[in-house]
Amino acid sequence: MGASPVTKLMGIAGPSCSGKSELARWLSARTGAPVLNLDHYYIDLSHLPLEVRAKTNFDEAHSVDHDAILEHARALAAGTSIHAPHYDFSTHTRAPGDDVIVPGPWVILEGLFTLYWPELRELLDVKLFVEAPNEVCLDRRIERDVRERGRTRESVIEQYARTVCAGAFQCIYPTKFHADLVLSGVDSLEHSGTKVLNYMLHA
Repeated sequence: MGASPVTKLMGIAGPSCSGKSELARWLSARTGAPVLNLDHYYIDLSHLPLEVRAKTNFDEAHSVDHDAILEHARALAAGTSIHAPHYDFSTHTRAPGDDVIVPGPWVILEGLFTLYWPELRELLDVKLFVEAPNEVCLDRRIERDVRERGRTRESVIEQYARTVCAGAFQCIYPTKFHADLVLSGVDSLEHSGTKVLNYMLHA
């Protein structure tokens, strides 16, 4: 369990498009807990040509700024506000501006690698893992990346086959065994969210 009595941290991990963000938003709406999206801590690649950036493997843990994530998580657990970065997924670069995350009784951290690092897991009072069938995750990823990230359907499928699946089985799925609750990303949010709310009462 987390070491700090000031603010409790909940971590939500799982493969790409399994339903982490939806669950985080559902829980935030009902608890008032702010959400810190760890996917925005991807390392800035603006120094590389765009075609090189596009071929980068974003499904390995070293593609995100682990030190910054840990620094911000420790600050939040101590009740200190942070300035969370923005990331432009269409250009694979750090975007201007930031979001001020003001901790309350709870803060929700969500992203692929939330349960990957032991130092971060030690700070989490509740650890969740959301999973969904591979075909469901792929369909959701196509819909999201075409709509929000300026990708083509073909490029999404190519990236999914090239790095996303391998990264999930190498780096993400093994972290499921650190979770306090494993939830289905195809269950209703009401069903999964209520499980989490009940668990939070005893955390």
